[in-house]
Amino acid sequence: MDISTLILFLLLTLIAEIIGTVGGFGSSVFFVPFAALFFDFHTVLGITAVFHLSSNLSKIYLFRKGLNKKLIFQIGIPSVIFVIIGGFLSRFIQSEVLEIALGIFLMGLSLLFLIKDKLVIQPRLKETVLGGAISGFSAGLIGTGGAIRGLTMAAFNLEKSVFVATSASIDMMIDLSRTFVYFGNGYITRDILIYIPFLFVIGFIGSWLGQLILEKIPQEKFKKIALLLILGIGIFSVYQSMN
Repeated sequence: MDISTLILFLLLTLIAEIIGTVGGFGSSVFFVPFAALFFDFHTVLGITAVFHLSSNLSKIYLFRKGLNKKLIFQIGIPSVIFVIIGGFLSRFIQSEVLEIALGIFLMGLSLLFLIKDKLVIQPRLKETVLGGAISGFSAGLIGTGGAIRGLTMAAFNLEKSVFVATSASIDMMIDLSRTFVYFGNGYITRDILIYIPFLFVIGFIGSWLGQLILEKIPQEKFKKIALLLILGIGIFSVYQSMN
């Protein structure tokens, strides 16, 4: 990768991290399609897992007062179990159809909660476990599950710092698990190690800038912004998969 291409890649990574922090669901939903412009699909899975480790450490530190241990447990455990399953299956299943299905799913549910803006799902055990399982499986299989987890947590109408900190903690559990799986699959190679120092710096800077922006957003507008971003991710996922 030449210098100009590297700068473009890092700039897009920074944008993905800022938007992911503001939306509260992590950067992978944007980073995966951005990274796919520069790397093959399996390398994208590996580099996403590595990048997310630094990204989520930054968010946990910056938003640590908002951690919800109950949701971390209820969403995190099924996420870890199913990210391992999805990571192993990523060897055998074509991602294009799954990405289209994911995009349509995100578009439909985000539109539902935007139109029915008073609709709130209570964070009961069944809902949290189901949301965690689906987001973990998606993260392992196609590299990103944060939008599904974000959609689940947005439906709970959580306070924004709780949303970001809890989502990042769950994401950290997912990334640690899938890093080992991807390494075993051969997705994390020596070729991508050169990017790790850059990604760690961008992870912190992007999270910090995202926090500054998030502080300016009123709580009542946060859920709508998160849902609009998820709708955009759904549209982008369908478009990217069909081209």
